[in-house]
Amino acid sequence: MKAFKRLVLTFGVVVLVSGCSSYQHRNQMASFNTAYSSGDYDSALKAVSFNVSERKPVDSEGRLLELLHQGEMYRLTGRYDESAEAYDLAEEGMKYLDTEGMLESAAEGFMAVMVNDSARDYEALMSEAVLVNTYKGLAFLAAGNNEYARIEFNRANERTRRAVDYFREEIAEQQAALEKEALDEESKASMVRNSLESEDFQAAIADRYGAASSWSVFPEFIVPSSTYLHGVYFLANATSGADYERAATSLKRVAQMSPESSVLKADAELAINLASGKQSPTGLPAQVWVVYENGLGPVLQEERFDVPLLLFHGNQQAPAYIGIALPKYAQRAAVPGSLGVVNDTGEIVQTERVSDMGTVIRTEMKERFTGVLTRAVTSAVIKAVIQNEAAERFGALGQLGAAALTVATTQADLRGWQAMPDHWQAARIDRPESGSLTLLDNQGNVLGSVGIPPQPFTLVYVKRPTILAPATVITMDLQGRGKAAFARLPEQPESAQVSGVQ
Repeated sequence: MKAFKRLVLTFGVVVLVSGCSSYQHRNQMASFNTAYSSGDYDSALKAVSFNVSERKPVDSEGRLLELLHQGEMYRLTGRYDESAEAYDLAEEGMKYLDTEGMLESAAEGFMAVMVNDSARDYEALMSEAVLVNTYKGLAFLAAGNNEYARIEFNRANERTRRAVDYFREEIAEQQAALEKEALDEESKASMVRNSLESEDFQAAIADRYGAASSWSVFPEFIVPSSTYLHGVYFLANATSGADYERAATSLKRVAQMSPESSVLKADAELAINLASGKQSPTGLPAQVWVVYENGLGPVLQEERFDVPLLLFHGNQQAPAYIGIALPKYAQRAAVPGSLGVVNDTGEIVQTERVSDMGTVIRTEMKERFTGVLTRAVTSAVIKAVIQNEAAERFGALGQLGAAALTVATTQADLRGWQAMPDHWQAARIDRPESGSLTLLDNQGNVLGSVGIPPQPFTLVYVKRPTILAPATVITMDLQGRGKAAFARLPEQPESAQVSGVQ
């Protein structure tokens, strides 16, 4: 009796803590998204800021989500050193991705199965970690720090390489942790396993999510935009044949994933020709890459439904329908169409899609889903047992109270990095002799013009989350020999049509 009372009391306390945390996060992200969607990045930054005691270091694990959002808002306001610093702290909070000690703490594991996954510190996706290094590389490049930019692009590539092993270990270790830390009775462990393996349960999940084997995925957990930028960077910064081979390998991998893209095919061919000696670097005209980060990335929504679980009643197992809540990704809006890039002759080159964030995330979700599902079922089984014991010990009133706590804690973890885009586009042209490049929106209206310095390789990086937001344009020397030019386009709400452009 005393043990059961302690369990119920602990359950109630955990509910309180988790509920407050979830409420604060929802409010925080609502404020962030309102500002971010309109292009008000200063206000978006304020929404994810937090106080740090002077004598204490930043809690990089507990504040990981805020740091991820801060890093990108600093980058989008031209504060590249602060962006790199925030991303450094975020990377520190993701150390578990680079170690073999990926087991949850006993306290966090207990809270997760008693309540829901949102009771734990946020655990970044591997794709988010890859993007951290990519964005940090871009921040260093924009600040004119090529040495550090090279390190970060290499780190992004290395994280991609380690992803397969990481997922294999993570799934095994998380399941072991659940059994060790949360399932103190073999009967509960058996209920979880039998429920997960039952045909009725699998059918209920497939009805909401579809078969995992049918999910659209990329191979080898690649984030194509990061792999593409790694290839472009090393093409521009090659000091040896090995560097050209790095560029060719990355650009070929991305091109093979999107064989319909003429941009990716041309870039891969250029890198291959430079690596083989067919193309001399000295004979190559100055090149300009336009990379367009478009739209709002996928967000998690809650799928709440009843599923059949196999529960013990005496010595018999019988099906019982129990409510669970699972996360499911939903697409958000992108700015329609592509960017037009106008060269000196008036020719318009359109950017082409090179990477889709939704597909990247579905790749990872396919591997993580087993762990998410196992924790949700474990939590449901434990709560069902508590309800049954409450009914037996305290009658209808006890069952009603336990049921109310169960409903309150059955929530999916909907946290995520909401500054990621829907997709990336790219184009490449020879540097205009005029030194000026005009960008057009999807309607053919002028967004504005950017200056292209007389340098061998230039990256024009454009980010626009919604049609209501201006396009942030960061023009960088790909060899990192000076600070980037920063602009918001259009500078005026009214844009004039390009005259004389066919």
